[in-house]
Amino acid sequence: MLGRSIIVVAGVLALLLGGHRLLPELGGFTPVLESLLPWVGAAVPLLLAGALATRSWRATAATLLPAAVWAAMFGPALLRTPPGGPSDISVATLNVGVTNADSARAVRALAKGRDLVALQELTDGGPAAKALDDRFRYRYRVATVGLWSRFPIVEAHKADIGLDWTRALRAVVDTPKGRLTVYVMHLASARPGRTAQRDRTLAHARRIVDGDDSPRLLLMGDLNTATTDRKRSGLVPPLADAQQEAGSGFGFTWPSSFPVTRPDHILYRGLTATGAGVEPAEGSDHRAAVATLRLR
Repeated sequence: MLGRSIIVVAGVLALLLGGHRLLPELGGFTPVLESLLPWVGAAVPLLLAGALATRSWRATAATLLPAAVWAAMFGPALLRTPPGGPSDISVATLNVGVTNADSARAVRALAKGRDLVALQELTDGGPAAKALDDRFRYRYRVATVGLWSRFPIVEAHKADIGLDWTRALRAVVDTPKGRLTVYVMHLASARPGRTAQRDRTLAHARRIVDGDDSPRLLLMGDLNTATTDRKRSGLVPPLADAQQEAGSGFGFTWPSSFPVTRPDHILYRGLTATGAGVEPAEGSDHRAAVATLRLR
């Protein structure tokens, strides 16, 4: 009986991993499940242990199926080596956390060696913005999002992502290699059964990207959509993902104490990612996403 159960569960896991995009959205529950998809593989060792206990070769062989599917899907991310090479800019994005009393310390550490820093969940007169104002000559902030730059910001304005309040901006930065258009966005949150508003903001973000003819474009922020979430496919492509192109591992950023998913992203076109990773951020419930890029 146990052996048959293991075979059935192994088959379901393999189908869930390989065919998750074929599942109905179930009122927004499936995209949330997809956000945690890499963790489905944690069930494989348990199944294998059970199969070995039954001494059933069929059950043991069945557990290898979801293991193979998981390895095909996520193995490259774990084995990837950052391409390295020369880079022109170093960037970071962080949701500092609206209640974070240590946000100044967090962004000071994050700013070291960085050319562009994007922040979300800023508060009026809060310590994070003040700490970066002391370190960067150029900055633009609107409502709860902001961008700090070592290069001149020659154009900046708020961006509409379909919310009743402003949580996005567009800026043009004049780098030594030419101008770079930068978006900082904090899309609507996604919860089990409540993803409609997040999906609308994702659609707005895609329309913004499609309508922007800048040859070099960088989009950073808390997009509230994981790398494995079906809805993120609206942005990647046409944009590339720094973590997927030049990072090692999954790059999980949330929650900071034990990250299980990646809502924070650095997306781009007209650039080449040379490295990407994640850094801790004092007091925030997110970790920071960082990357180095070369302008084409």
